[in-house]
Amino acid sequence: MRNGNQLPLERCPHCSVSKPVMVYQWSNTSKDHADQNPRAWTIYRCYSCGSMVMTVAPVTQNAEISQMWPSPQTVAEAVPIRAREFLSQAIASIHAPAGAVMLTASAVDAMLKDKGLKDGSLNSRIDQAASAHLITAEMAAWAHEIRLDANDQRHADEEAGLPSTADAMKAIDFANALAQFLYVLPARVERGRKS
Repeated sequence: MRNGNQLPLERCPHCSVSKPVMVYQWSNTSKDHADQNPRAWTIYRCYSCGSMVMTVAPVTQNAEISQMWPSPQTVAEAVPIRAREFLSQAIASIHAPAGAVMLTASAVDAMLKDKGLKDGSLNSRIDQAASAHLITAEMAAWAHEIRLDANDQRHADEEAGLPSTADAMKAIDFANALAQFLYVLPARVERGRKS
């Protein structure tokens, strides 16, 4: 819900700054072709990164926001707590890409360990996951990219460049995809089969 001229959020969905100042920029209302479904559209700007967030809500006083674009990135509850915490911290530290990449690799490692792959290094766990058909060969290749990017940072490899925000987002996108594949989709299938 809009609070005066600001949108209260825990984090900016673009830059992940904590408690962003999201300032009102523009608003308008719309209805459908039958003059029904009135909605209030509002755009806010993050003071930190300058990016915009759009919201929509029913046209009533103090109506709750029904949708937001982009929506703040979160980690599904179906993901085990340790992996969820690493991935949540990676998302929260996107402004520090080297740290975000290392945290993302930790999230991937925690997910594989949760699936029973505890022996050896992350490198061998990724290969074991692919051999056991827990993940696809393509997912294993992507996981190895994330692992190597994190290793460059952990070992302060002087030959490797520092990761960008885009590199960190790529790593986070993979970890979220892996979480969907290993936990979220199976949980959804199980719920669907029970109902």
